[in-house]
Amino acid sequence: MVPLRGNHLGGGATTSRLFAIRLPDNSILSLLIPSGAETLCHGSPFQGETSPETSQPQTNLIIASQLQPALTMRIPTGTVTFLFTDIEGSTKLWEEFPAEMGASLARHDALVREAIERHDGYVFKTVGDAFCAAFHTAPQALLAVVEAQLAIHAETWPSGLSLKVRMALNTGSAEVRDDDYFGPSLNRVARLLAIAHGGQAILSDVTHDLCRDVLPESVTLRALGEHRLKDLGRPESVYQVCHPDLVSEFSKLRSLETLPHNLPRQLTSFIGRESEVEKVKGLVSKGRLLTLTGSGGCGKTRLSLQVAAEVLDTYPDGAWLVELAPLSDPELVARAVAGVLGMKEQEGTSAIQGLKEFLKSRKLLIVLDNCEHLLDACAHLANEILKHCSDITIFASSREGLGIAGEVTYRVPSLSLPTGKLTETPESLGQYEAVRLFVDRALANSPTFQVTNQNAPAVASVCQRLDGIPLAIELAAARLRSMSVEEVNERLDQRFRLLTGGSRTALPRQQTLRSLIDWSYNLLTDVEKSLLCRLSVFAGGWTLEAAEQVCAAESLEEWEIIDHLTSLADKSLVVAEGRNGTTRFHLLETVRQYSRDRMIESGEAESIRDRHLAYFARVAAAMEPRMLSEMPEVFPLIERDLSNYRTALSWSLEGENGIDIGYALASDLGLFWRVRGYWREAMDWFQRFLDTVPLERAPETRCRVLLSAGWMAEMRMDFEAVEAYAQESLEIAQRFGYLLQEGRSLALLSPAARSRGQLGLVRELLEESLSVYRRIGHEHGMVTGLVNLGAFYESTGELEMARATLEEALSRLTEQGRVRGIAYTTGRLGSVARLQGDLDLAEAYLSRSIEAFGSIGGTVEVTEVHASIAHVKLDRGDFEAAGSHLRICCATMQELGVSQALFWCLMALGRAVFHRAPLVAAKIWGTAMLNPGSNLDRGDHAHSPEPDQIVARGREAFGDGFDAAFEEGRTQSTDQAIQSGLEALG
Repeated sequence: MVPLRGNHLGGGATTSRLFAIRLPDNSILSLLIPSGAETLCHGSPFQGETSPETSQPQTNLIIASQLQPALTMRIPTGTVTFLFTDIEGSTKLWEEFPAEMGASLARHDALVREAIERHDGYVFKTVGDAFCAAFHTAPQALLAVVEAQLAIHAETWPSGLSLKVRMALNTGSAEVRDDDYFGPSLNRVARLLAIAHGGQAILSDVTHDLCRDVLPESVTLRALGEHRLKDLGRPESVYQVCHPDLVSEFSKLRSLETLPHNLPRQLTSFIGRESEVEKVKGLVSKGRLLTLTGSGGCGKTRLSLQVAAEVLDTYPDGAWLVELAPLSDPELVARAVAGVLGMKEQEGTSAIQGLKEFLKSRKLLIVLDNCEHLLDACAHLANEILKHCSDITIFASSREGLGIAGEVTYRVPSLSLPTGKLTETPESLGQYEAVRLFVDRALANSPTFQVTNQNAPAVASVCQRLDGIPLAIELAAARLRSMSVEEVNERLDQRFRLLTGGSRTALPRQQTLRSLIDWSYNLLTDVEKSLLCRLSVFAGGWTLEAAEQVCAAESLEEWEIIDHLTSLADKSLVVAEGRNGTTRFHLLETVRQYSRDRMIESGEAESIRDRHLAYFARVAAAMEPRMLSEMPEVFPLIERDLSNYRTALSWSLEGENGIDIGYALASDLGLFWRVRGYWREAMDWFQRFLDTVPLERAPETRCRVLLSAGWMAEMRMDFEAVEAYAQESLEIAQRFGYLLQEGRSLALLSPAARSRGQLGLVRELLEESLSVYRRIGHEHGMVTGLVNLGAFYESTGELEMARATLEEALSRLTEQGRVRGIAYTTGRLGSVARLQGDLDLAEAYLSRSIEAFGSIGGTVEVTEVHASIAHVKLDRGDFEAAGSHLRICCATMQELGVSQALFWCLMALGRAVFHRAPLVAAKIWGTAMLNPGSNLDRGDHAHSPEPDQIVARGREAFGDGFDAAFEEGRTQSTDQAIQSGLEALG
């Protein structure tokens, strides 16, 4: 026996010493030996502590009866509290203090180790300056943490050098092998440590519960709230250890909540893959495009998400997951990325070009998931981004590499597997990742499941025969709801022998996975098989109602869907997710592709796709009146199924049967696309239908599509296109007697007339449009006509008429509860009140408008309101408040590419900075009023004299040099004008 370490323990009249001795089986024996004793270890004398009563050590050989109060214990096992520590910024400290760090680190190590061992802790690993220790109880671990932090805080370090140590505690079970620990509890404490700051000690919820009633003197535990750690799993309630002599105030924890990202929370634990995570993180540091390759179901997505979470804090602008599986059109790849990043399309700029401009000043990580069916588009996009954006990193997952310069590929291996020996035991199986995953998922499906000496060989066999593919293992584990693991193993044996002729290893993993799905599919009832195939028609998920409407046919009744859908979810072939009180379902992409192939083989693919198209066309048709009534909940509902709408539209254009339905669907989605900013995509769909469907086949639908296209052209200020669309729709409406469309067409013609300064024609068109609405009694149209006329009267200075007209419109809108109309109309009334000099009323109306737009997410329209309220604040001389509204206005316009309110925002921005930087203001006004390429429009204030008055006052106040700066404004872009104004605001 060899003594490993000793600690002095005081108590009563005697002094004792604790010895830890390694036994032949590698366990640790701890002996608490009274002072004055001496023991022999392998024949060598070991000097004991001297007794307080005598200076002479006794030399008696210690026997068991003499070890009083001797204490025997082994290294912590079972439920263990783990302590992880490290020094914050140690690499930088070594660079700044190379001479002092050696001795300082040694002193740090001694203080930490002494505190751990004084409280019966076991240091099982040190890596550099990091300690990993285990304790029998949580209170012991807490005592060690407090003592270590106090010692480090009180230590006198070399001048200029300060060691700040972060510490984390978590309690749980773990497996012990070779004096080391393994298991999820260690992963969790490591991730807790990662979110802490130097000098801070934090602990998990379970450790807190074990310590809160036995806290050391002066120690308190402060709740820091729930935090998502970098394993993407359940959030952790985190607590901080506080002591009067320690620093207690720190920045926010570095958890996922404090960093920008859209990485989804994972409902199942991340098992194994420790070495793969480290390898992938290492590859990321060597290149900016990393593609994880491998067969379907091998865990590419989960691994990429885990690595993204672990490296998130190195990307100031976040990590962003782009799910490509629901897409089928290569043209939508760049748009999908732009949508996830919150970048809106800009007129005259392709999505890829817009992304390059958007990303060139950012540092972020893009995760492109499931690229294989859009390989060329993904490769082109990645190549363009990497060439032009130096701080962008891309993770891609695909069954094959993208094949572009600079790409690093990493094939995701299977989980580590048992050897297949019949002598496998529950203990020996625990070291294999595949088994740990199988057991974890098995317990989720059958809480009483356990690995025993009897079923251990079957568990090993299942994992081995499934090649350690995570999805395959999860599907097999789901079968434990109704089968034993031995029966699962037997079925797998039979199926794989049939498919491979006895040589499973000759097949690629994709075929192995297909074999598993074949097996799982063949275990279904005929009705379940039919439903699974039909469900593959959905893209991006579906609701129960959608499944009932689309999949109920022939042998499957609508009322049966819920039971069979639940059964498929239980068998892990369908994924069910609850969100906002609604359950949505989706298929894993590998299962969806398999099921789609089966549906095609069955011969019913065309009829199911027709039903899918018809269902979503009905939903959109029912949604359109609710969109017109401005019900705010409608737009998120459509957004949620956008992939299904795209799939339905694509299918409708593939043949003659559904094109009329698709045409109507495109029309019904017009307002959604307009409000949500999908302008370019909408125009693509509109043009495809307009080019394909002749006028006589669907004249009313064509009229509606032309009107939607015209409104979107107006948003882009393409008045030539607006007039062309409006004129054609007017001709069709008058030819076929569509009075509602005639009124809308007349109103749509007015922006083009306004842009040419034809105010008389604008008045005539708007009044005639309103007259048509009144004639047919169309309430929505009448209110819209009143608002349009009120805005026109405002632009011509007929302020009393404008106010009366807009107030009538507001009264009707309030009765109807149309929030968007109320928001727009109150904004117009605020502008009118300001022009009349009633600033209090103006501010009240404009504030109401901002509040209404905020309740429905009216991001585009609200920019003009912010510009108007900024002018009110400037009229009052409140430059600070005006600057706040202008910052919001400018940021929104730059993000979304909105140009409608840009003119008035620039005029206000110039006013706001004139007293600080008059030449900057003059240039901004010059950009707004003189720049021929800016495509700026005064909107409903097209002929207002105010802009000229603003410039005249500025010229008069500044004098010489103003005109030169004003002219210089021609040479700068609107973005440059905004940037210079914001810088001047400070």
